[in-house]
Amino acid sequence: MRKTILSLIVCASIASAGSARVRHDEETRHDVDKRHDADKRLDQASVVFSEIMNAPDRGIPRDLLDEAHCAVIVPGVKKGAFIVGATYGKGFLTCRGKDNRGWSAPAAIRLEGGSLGLQIGGSETDYVMLVMNESGADRLLQSQFTLGGEGEVAAGPVGRSATAQTDAKFRAEILSWSRTRGVFAGIALKGATLRQDLHANEALYHRRMENREIVRAKIAPTAAGRKLIAALDHSSPREKS
Repeated sequence: MRKTILSLIVCASIASAGSARVRHDEETRHDVDKRHDADKRLDQASVVFSEIMNAPDRGIPRDLLDEAHCAVIVPGVKKGAFIVGATYGKGFLTCRGKDNRGWSAPAAIRLEGGSLGLQIGGSETDYVMLVMNESGADRLLQSQFTLGGEGEVAAGPVGRSATAQTDAKFRAEILSWSRTRGVFAGIALKGATLRQDLHANEALYHRRMENREIVRAKIAPTAAGRKLIAALDHSSPREKS
């Protein structure tokens, strides 16, 4: 009888250890998948920004980028109908500090709600935002931030230089643009909400971090993050205030 009980205990221990190992392996695969997804989106953000800035006479004006405190890139937002309305996407933000140390490690964000412009069929839309002052940067680094309000967000101009086109940079905290099927234009993203994506940050940096900590604490970027920083550096390595 005693041997039977001992055998049952041993079998139960082996089964429990096996179950724990399976759970651990599943959690590890899940973490790897989340990291892969975040890295893939970072790569997409790098490509989107580079393509927009390399478009002759149809990119973001360099003088605006040179004065920007932060940049937000949300690549490949999808919507499955010919409609103007709410949508959802994931992207990244990066900021430059007052000490002019260059672009920070990217922090993950989600873009939700609001009327984000006309999206045709199953096409994808890329969104880019520049934050033009310290007040806007502080709002951006909150846990969530709804775009809107007088003078807060405006459609950004397109071209080599914004000087002769608009005085938007003197009035708006945030300038925004969209690109759908190769058509790039300024768009005012009023009513949309930016939320920090803590799960994506954890996947990238292996611990739960808020966007403000990533941007302000000089966190080292990942390999995919360095690609995005390199794309921004190529167009504007240092802020010109």
